[in-house]
Amino acid sequence: MNWLDYSIVILYIAFFLGMGFFFKENKDSKDYFLGGKSMSWFPLSLSTMATQLSAISFISAPAFVGLKLGGGMKWLTFEFAVPLAMIFIMIVIIPPLFKSGVVSIYEFVEKRFSASTRLILSIVFQISRALATGVMVYAIAIILQAVLDIDFVYTILIISVITIVYSWQGGMKAVVWGDAFQMIILFAGLIICLYYGWNLLQEHGGLPQGFDSERLKVIDYNLGIGEGNEYGILPMLLGGLFLYASYYGCDQTQAQRMLSAKNEKTIRQLLLANGLLRFPVVLIYCTMGLIIGGLVTVAPDFLNEIALTTQKYFPEEFAKTGMKIDLMLPVFIMKYLPHGLIGILMVGILSAAMSSLSSTVNSLSAVTVEDFFNRGKVKLSNKKYMFISKASVVFWGVVCIASAFLFGGSKSAVIEIINAVSSVFYGPVLVTFILAFFSKKVNHIGMNAGIISAVVINLILSKTMQQVFNIDLGIHIFWIWLNVTGVVISLVVAYVVSVFTKHVQVKSISNFNVAIKKEDFMIKEVYILVVFFIAILIFSYFIPIIFG
Repeated sequence: MNWLDYSIVILYIAFFLGMGFFFKENKDSKDYFLGGKSMSWFPLSLSTMATQLSAISFISAPAFVGLKLGGGMKWLTFEFAVPLAMIFIMIVIIPPLFKSGVVSIYEFVEKRFSASTRLILSIVFQISRALATGVMVYAIAIILQAVLDIDFVYTILIISVITIVYSWQGGMKAVVWGDAFQMIILFAGLIICLYYGWNLLQEHGGLPQGFDSERLKVIDYNLGIGEGNEYGILPMLLGGLFLYASYYGCDQTQAQRMLSAKNEKTIRQLLLANGLLRFPVVLIYCTMGLIIGGLVTVAPDFLNEIALTTQKYFPEEFAKTGMKIDLMLPVFIMKYLPHGLIGILMVGILSAAMSSLSSTVNSLSAVTVEDFFNRGKVKLSNKKYMFISKASVVFWGVVCIASAFLFGGSKSAVIEIINAVSSVFYGPVLVTFILAFFSKKVNHIGMNAGIISAVVINLILSKTMQQVFNIDLGIHIFWIWLNVTGVVISLVVAYVVSVFTKHVQVKSISNFNVAIKKEDFMIKEVYILVVFFIAILIFSYFIPIIFG
């Protein structure tokens, strides 16, 4: 990097600090955590995608497609269930949740079940999200250290401190608009890499036999059961549906964006946009991974640069595999792009990391204030509420930084643990909200038993957790199935235990208007998403022919 690249990075940092100052006027909880419930679909849609498409996706997904053993375009199967999940959220989750007027979505759970149910979900969310975000920040910081030759301590602090400052000042409006700008930068970075990667591949004569046919394969018909069976279409559709329905509808980081919308029509628009735009964005960075991965095979100097960087900064991984594949994209940027564009791409990587961190810190703060300080009949005054809210932003920012330093050193294992834990919980969390909305028979004892039972059994079934504790139960189930088993187990146990505890009163949900009316969703939006779902399946089936 030269003075031009550093100037772009400094300008980017100054812009976001200024944006936090611009949105600093927040009077109460609806202003600070829900943007005054006045946000439009455009920034919310970009913010939703930016939060989910983190820096790990920006760097690791192309590497998975281009270089990882057993990788390839099958990464696209993660997107198949997104349109279906958006339909489910529109119809089932949004009408009752939006009308409830809550800030923390776990407040709804307490009103229907009990304080214990609310706190179980709230604590799980806070611990898992803070740890996951800290590890994400570390993973990106260590990658940037390898390509920029700046100690990762300073990289972590740059990412974290700036994000905390503008999140602390501007609240949800600063976070959403920051995410929107960051998503635009990230997308521009993808297009730049795609363009330069393709041109460089042609300059090297292209691939002698075209792209590897195995890497072009998207749809696989395995069931995700048994050693080596992963990314089958059935588990990716069914497990993906529950995963995304829970993540987008019942996870505070995403649900908070929907609750920030000015009306339900705006929510439907942002869900429609997310359902339609995610696949093209992921297709672009998968294609980029395919092209840059192909460049590695025809440009020995590129491969050598990745190997040397791995040897210098990741000696253990170099001894095992010869190179760290996550360095593919950063090394490509530094080696092949002109100055100025290098600065823009470095900003793109920072943007992806900061968008995930800002969303997490804001949501963790909202849950902390609402679930621990503003509960009960006596509510906080606006002044005290804002003080605790801003203090919570700083607190969770520090926690995320601490988790980056404390747990990041074991990054590969920890990231696997986090993915496993997320899948362990998504199913039970989704069931908790669905039963809160619609069941009149399940009591809080049954629901708590359902959550705990599903989590314990999922931990046993998780291959990743077996590896962590160095045990082998002979159970080989692809992790995405845990979202399905979590739903089934928690649902069955909740009803069975409630039958045996009939003496426990079931709280009324009469205070909430959970009935779904015709105007609560549009047939047009559902129709568009169904057609799009069919279209991406057909397109993905023909990708080997199109790219071959």
